[in-house]
Amino acid sequence: MQKGLSVSDSDGSTFAPLVVLELAPNTKEEAVEWLLKRIRDKQQDGGAELLVEKLSPEDQSTEKDNPNVYMVGASMRRLLFGAEDVGLFKEFNDGTMRSFTCANRHNFKEFQGDGDSFLSMAECQYIIKHELDTLRAKGEAHVPGYPKMKLYPGKSVIRRIQSKGILVQIFPLHENEELKRLSFSWYKQFKLSFQPLDDIRHYFGEGLALYFAFLEYFTFALIPMAIIGIPYYLFDWEDYDKYTVFAGFNLVWCTVILELWKRLSASLAYRWGTLSRKKAFEEPRPGFHGILGFNPVTGREEPLYPNFKRQLRIYLVSVPFVLLCLYLSLYVMMIYFEMEGWVLMIHDEEPTFWTGVLLFIPSVIYAVVIEIMNLIYRYAAEYLTNWENHRLESTFQNHLVLKVLVFNFFNCFASLFYIAFVMQDMGLLRQSLATLLITSQILNQIMEAFLPYWLQRRRNKKAHRRVIKTLADKELPLSDQVKLEADMSTYLGTFDDYLELFLLFGYVSLFSCVYPLAAVLVVLNNVTEMYSDALKMCKVFKRPFSEPAADVGVWQLAFEAMSVIAVVTNCALIGMSPQVKSYFPESDTQLIMWVVAGEHLLLAVKFILTFVIPDIPKNIQIKLSRLEFESLEALKKRVSTASLAFNDTLKILVESSVFFTPDT
Repeated sequence: MQKGLSVSDSDGSTFAPLVVLELAPNTKEEAVEWLLKRIRDKQQDGGAELLVEKLSPEDQSTEKDNPNVYMVGASMRRLLFGAEDVGLFKEFNDGTMRSFTCANRHNFKEFQGDGDSFLSMAECQYIIKHELDTLRAKGEAHVPGYPKMKLYPGKSVIRRIQSKGILVQIFPLHENEELKRLSFSWYKQFKLSFQPLDDIRHYFGEGLALYFAFLEYFTFALIPMAIIGIPYYLFDWEDYDKYTVFAGFNLVWCTVILELWKRLSASLAYRWGTLSRKKAFEEPRPGFHGILGFNPVTGREEPLYPNFKRQLRIYLVSVPFVLLCLYLSLYVMMIYFEMEGWVLMIHDEEPTFWTGVLLFIPSVIYAVVIEIMNLIYRYAAEYLTNWENHRLESTFQNHLVLKVLVFNFFNCFASLFYIAFVMQDMGLLRQSLATLLITSQILNQIMEAFLPYWLQRRRNKKAHRRVIKTLADKELPLSDQVKLEADMSTYLGTFDDYLELFLLFGYVSLFSCVYPLAAVLVVLNNVTEMYSDALKMCKVFKRPFSEPAADVGVWQLAFEAMSVIAVVTNCALIGMSPQVKSYFPESDTQLIMWVVAGEHLLLAVKFILTFVIPDIPKNIQIKLSRLEFESLEALKKRVSTASLAFNDTLKILVESSVFFTPDT
C-alpha cells in the first residue's frame, strides 16, 4: 500500500489510493453518478464493491485541470477476496506455490495479522483493474445521459465507456518510496551485476519482469560469442573466408540458448506463482464490433461477427497489402544496390579518403530508410489488424506480431541474403551488416531513450518548477502526484522491445560469422538498453498495470523460427567457404547435396535437443506433481465426506419414517 497517502470515501472510510480514473471533462453528471454508484455497489448487487472518491476540488489549481479525476481503492478484506477471484498464487508454509484462498489464508507464509502487507501494491492494483473490467451492465439500456451509447446485460461497463471516449484513461499510481529504492538498485548506480528481477516483478508485475529477465539472459548468452569474436575479428580482419568454425559455433549456440531460456523462464514463473496459474477467460476486445447475439459459452449477450467475413478481410486485403509492402521493400533494396555500385565506381576511379568515407553512405542511408519503413509499416499493420475485427486481444496480438515480423524480417535481412547468396560478396556483406547494425542501434537509442526522456522533461518542466518552489525536497501531495503522472506517456507494452531483440538475435545468429564483432556490439547495446529501459519505466512512463505471465508468449516461437533459419543460413555459408569448396573441386551438385544433408542432420539434432532438454526443471516438475496429487486427494476427501453425510441423512430419514403411520 502507498505509505502516507490516503483519501476518504463518501461514507467516511479512509483508504489508500491505488488507481486513477479520469473521465472526460464534459462527461454528463448522471453518467458520472451512475458509474460511481456501480463501482461502490456490493458484489451481490452487481457492483465492484470498491472505494472511490473524487480528487479534492481545492486541488484543481487552474481552469484547465480536469474536474473528473477519481481515486479508486479497496478495503483489505475486498482485496483478499479479489486475490482469490483472480487465482493469485502465493507461497505456502511448506515452500510450495499455491492458489490463494481466504479460508486458508493463515497457512500462507507471508500472511500476518489482517494481511495488510500480504499483497504488494502491484497485485492490489491488478485486482482493482480486474474488478473494474468485470463490472457489467445489468438492466440499463444505455449509459445514463447518452441514449445512443447502448448497453446490454453482461457488457463490460469500463470497456464500453472507454471505447466511446467517456473514460479518458485509467492508470495505477506509483509508490514513491518503493520506486526510489528500486531505481537506486536498478539503474542509478552502474555496476556489473544481475538486475533485481524479484523487485521488478514485485513493482511492475511478471510480464515486464520476464522481459528484463530475457534481456539480461540474452546479453549474458552473447558473452561467449563476443569473447570468441574479438580475437577472431582482429586476426582475420582481411580474410573473409575463415568463418567456417564461427558459423559452426552459431549453429549450436542459437539452439542451446533458447532451450536453456525455457528452463530459466519456467523457474522464474514458478517462483513468481504464474507457472500453474490458470489463464482467465478472455473477454471481447474494446474495439470488437458486430451484430448483438448470445455467446454459446457464457450465455451472455455480446457482439458476434462471422468468421468468414474476417477471413475474407485477411486474405483479400491484409495479405495483398503485406505482399505490396514486401515489394516496396524489395524496390528500395534495389535502389540501395544501385547507390552502392555508383559510389564504388567513383572510389575506383579516384580513391581518396573522402571517397572511402563515401562508400559507407549508401548503407547508412539504407539503414535509416529501413527504420522509417518499419515504423510506418507498424502503424499500418496495427490499423489493418484492428480493421480485421478480432474478438480476443490474444488473437489480435498474434496477427499483429505475424504481420510485423514478416515485414521487419524481410526489410532488415533481404539485402544481406542477396549479398551473401546472390552476389556472394563477403566483404560487402561484412560492411553492410556492420553499418545496418550500428545505425539501427544508434537510432533505437535516440528514439527509445533520449527522445522520450527529453520530451517528458519538457512536459513536466513547469510543474516541477512550481512544485520545487513550494515544497523543496518534501514528498509530493497526492494531487500533484496525480497531475504529474497523468501527463506522463503511456507504456504500450513489451511488443517493440521484444521486436528489437528479435532483430538483434537475427543479426547475430544469421551472419555474425562474417562479422564477429556483431555479438560485441549487441552486448553493448543490450547493456545500455537495460539502463535506458529502466529509466523509462521509472521516470518517463505511467506505471503499467501488472500482467501475469508464465513465459514470453508468441515471441518464443518467433525466436525459435529465427534459430531454424539461422541453421539453414550458416550451413549455406559454410558450403560457400573456400575451405569446404576445395573438397569438391569438380562437382557443385555434390557440394549442394552434402550441404543440404548436413543442414537436415543439424535440424534433426536441433529438434531432438528440444525434446531431450526438458522445458521445466525436474525439481519444479516434482513440486507441481505433488501439488496436483494433494489437490486430487483433497477433492476425493471432500467427495467422500459429502457422500457419507448424504448416506447418514438418508438413513435417518428412512429410520424415522417407521414411526409415521399413514392416515386411513
